[in-house]
Amino acid sequence: MNTIGEAISRVRNAIKAVDTDSFITDRLIYSNIIKYAKMYIKQQTAQSAQTRFNSLYVKLPCVDLIEVDRVEACCEPKSGVLIKRTKDKLPGILEGAGGLLLRTVASVDGSHEVFRSTPQFYTAQQKTSGARYNKTKYYWYLNGYLYIPNVDWDAIAIEGIFENKLMPTCEDPCLPIQDQYLNIPAELFAQVEQQVINDFGRMSQINNDPAIADKQSQLRS
Repeated sequence: MNTIGEAISRVRNAIKAVDTDSFITDRLIYSNIIKYAKMYIKQQTAQSAQTRFNSLYVKLPCVDLIEVDRVEACCEPKSGVLIKRTKDKLPGILEGAGGLLLRTVASVDGSHEVFRSTPQFYTAQQKTSGARYNKTKYYWYLNGYLYIPNVDWDAIAIEGIFENKLMPTCEDPCLPIQDQYLNIPAELFAQVEQQVINDFGRMSQINNDPAIADKQSQLRS
């Protein structure tokens, strides 16, 4: 696993942008590493993400629920249906090709799994003649919260890939950010690094092109 400083240095050396006056800053390189990591993850289906990036999944074992009004939940369930919502907004959840990368939403003890839905689907399903026999639990994601109708639980367990998992983590708050580790799997980082190098390589070529530099000089005069 690379530190942030090592990752930035590798990109700099690859594009020969080692001088201190370079227009390519460390912050710009780092932000592009994170940007392309998210982009490559987004291209994956939930199944392929689980296989390739299993180390990125994080389990939140006990997320508190509160009761909310059905208007807030954007659905029209039958009267008497209780709707619960995560008490606090969830950390940003990364999306894959098929939507949010949530591997599991379930009761805290794991005995009941909750399946992804939408307010529209749930409302329509509730109006069918077979709704009373459907024991499946559903959830939907809205404005940073999960909504779960027809449960009396106080909390749920969630497992997914969250944006903050890609950010560096460190037990020592005094450790410089350059010495903190990137939480990006090696296979993914190789792709990300190459994309960043390609992008900045093209930018360096444009910036160092004499003809373009001469035009820019004339524009500045």
